[in-house]
Amino acid sequence: MVLERLNIINYKNIREATLDLSPKFNCFIGQNGAGKTNVLDAIYFLSFCHSAQTTQDSAVVHHDEDFFVLEGDYAEGLNIYCGMKRGTKKHFKRNKKEYKRLSEHIGLIPIVLISPADTLLIEGGSEERRRLMDVVIAQLDHPYIEALNRYNKALQQRNAMLRNEDQEPDPDVLALFEEQMAHEGELIYEKRSRFVSDLIPLFQQFYEIISGGHEQVSLSYTSHCQRGPLLEVIQRDRMKDRAVGYSLHGIHRDDLEILLNGHPMRREGSQGQLKTFVIALKLAQFEFLKRSNRAPQPAAEDMTPISGGLQSPTPILLLDDIFDKLDAHRVEQIIQLVAGDQFGQIFITDTNRDHLDQILSQGHFDHKLFHVKDGEIV
Repeated sequence: MVLERLNIINYKNIREATLDLSPKFNCFIGQNGAGKTNVLDAIYFLSFCHSAQTTQDSAVVHHDEDFFVLEGDYAEGLNIYCGMKRGTKKHFKRNKKEYKRLSEHIGLIPIVLISPADTLLIEGGSEERRRLMDVVIAQLDHPYIEALNRYNKALQQRNAMLRNEDQEPDPDVLALFEEQMAHEGELIYEKRSRFVSDLIPLFQQFYEIISGGHEQVSLSYTSHCQRGPLLEVIQRDRMKDRAVGYSLHGIHRDDLEILLNGHPMRREGSQGQLKTFVIALKLAQFEFLKRSNRAPQPAAEDMTPISGGLQSPTPILLLDDIFDKLDAHRVEQIIQLVAGDQFGQIFITDTNRDHLDQILSQGHFDHKLFHVKDGEIV
């Protein structure tokens, strides 16, 4: 996928910008807070129907205005429009036709974003690591999104009954929610499990390249589904769930275990190692999306393939301030990676032009260089 032109009006600190873009490298230089990240976030919004930094759409509207507009023209003959006034719902259109459901748009324009916030994948709670799995799989598999939505709805309804202090939950109604959680949860588990299995060798390969093979990293998927039939696992501690007021078991507690040289990464890793980890993980995500789009994986019996319903082009890669806290060797390895021909269109931000000049010196690349200051882009 190639974004040819981007129009931005009143998005965060960017009042108005029209950018004609390179099909390969688009470099944004500026000081912290200038608005570089906001450009990448606008591109992300056009793919995922929301900001990468907030779930509140009103928070992206320029503080002096009451609306924002984003519009992207893609080389594939695709026009995507999003507009919203404060206090109303956003309108998302594909080639001037508005979507009935925003979930229909997810996966049309695959994107991988690498940003400083990605350290939360290691330092944050398990919901950050589940979100990583969901964001990747959802771009390839619409039935996965629907199963996740049904699971979450059943979970919310079960939790509401568990929290009700005025009356005991009806066991028959509770069982209905538990059965739906178990059914959808096992489907979700199977797809997450296959995704992680395919991701691990790609991730380890990228980490070895960037680190020079100085460390060993591992990634493993943990889930309550591994304890037996999920319905039995959920129902086993129903009394304990009632006591605490929420569901202690299910795929909403899934996690990824992250190890460095056999020890937890969050305790043992330096800032450079944490940064290397998340960059390698996101580049593996890119490669997974790219390969899955090219060759659908075989499905287990009665299962939709993970790349099931949607064949998308090469993802767009967004690199936001990725060189900070990395030593010279790791910076050099990343530069050589992104300068290779395995990636398509790349958007990259930095406060220092030297890194970008290093990338561009690796070959004769089509590129555009933008300077950003106080929301103005030249």
